[in-house]
Amino acid sequence: MKILFYSIKKFEKSYLLNENSNHYIIEFTEKTLSVESIELAFGIEIISISTNDDASKENLHSLFLKGVRFITVRATGYDNVDVSYANKIGLKVTNVQVYSPNAIAEHTIGLMLALNRKLMTAYTQTHNYNFTLDELIGFNLIGKTIGIIGTGEIGSIVAKILHGFGCKIIAYDIVQNLKLHENYQVNYTSMETLCSEADIITIHIPLNPETKYLIKEELIGLMKKKVMIINTARGAIVNTNDIIKYLKNGHIGYYGADVYENERGVFFNDLSITGLKDKNLATLLEMKNVLITPHQAFATDEAIKNIARITFNNIESYIKKETLANEVKIIVEKQKNKQFKRNYGTSNYY
Repeated sequence: MKILFYSIKKFEKSYLLNENSNHYIIEFTEKTLSVESIELAFGIEIISISTNDDASKENLHSLFLKGVRFITVRATGYDNVDVSYANKIGLKVTNVQVYSPNAIAEHTIGLMLALNRKLMTAYTQTHNYNFTLDELIGFNLIGKTIGIIGTGEIGSIVAKILHGFGCKIIAYDIVQNLKLHENYQVNYTSMETLCSEADIITIHIPLNPETKYLIKEELIGLMKKKVMIINTARGAIVNTNDIIKYLKNGHIGYYGADVYENERGVFFNDLSITGLKDKNLATLLEMKNVLITPHQAFATDEAIKNIARITFNNIESYIKKETLANEVKIIVEKQKNKQFKRNYGTSNYY
């Protein structure tokens, strides 16, 4: 059985090889799944893709004609896959439902601390032998109000960590986790109240038609002046143009993100020679009160091991014709969309 892995990065190859205990024939390509690279899958039944691969309806149709019958996504999020069409033509899709929510939650806190305590500025200053403190004044987290949008696996761990800092935690989610209230005094409220009361807002929901550009001018206008916004979910949940507008006028005080709405072709690539053509991303990177990391929140040894292990578990279940524990079906999509039409929903998402 031959398996093709698209979008392979150097750091993950050894992890995948170590988990190939059944010695399947593996073919790696650094190319992303696209119209141009579909030919690589000719005659191959099983492929694995990542978050920046283009598994649109047209590409899925072409893959099916080439002989592909099973796709396993090496991530939790699958917004880049037209699951509805895949199910329609009989193309099985799985993902990695839970691999290490702690990795993303801890990175979220790291962004908060780095922005608040001006660690990037401090690093630059001290390496230039400038040891003054005038540009390095931050604030205490204790007593601050933190708004968590989405209290699934990741959001819940973020709440637990912030409780240890002594923060007041408010949250918005369609599914209210009573244990979070009991253990960490998390109080659920409306989206509007969360936006108007929180000193820091952190996002942990999936991207779909209902959540695209959820954080835009209407909600940003309700937020406190100098609010900090953290996004480790998906880039298009925030409207980048609006984020930049309110950063420039000073209403948003800090913005930290591990994701970007147009990251395909940018993140996971070295553009130090060719340069960056995306003007919005370039604008964000020039701001001292903005910290963008290149979709690295998942990149811990433990998380990558789990992703590789679960990916091969998915493959083995398909080959053995067993029940696919991590199968993504259209019924899941419909349920989520129904939820998000009522509200904005919950997620263990990355």
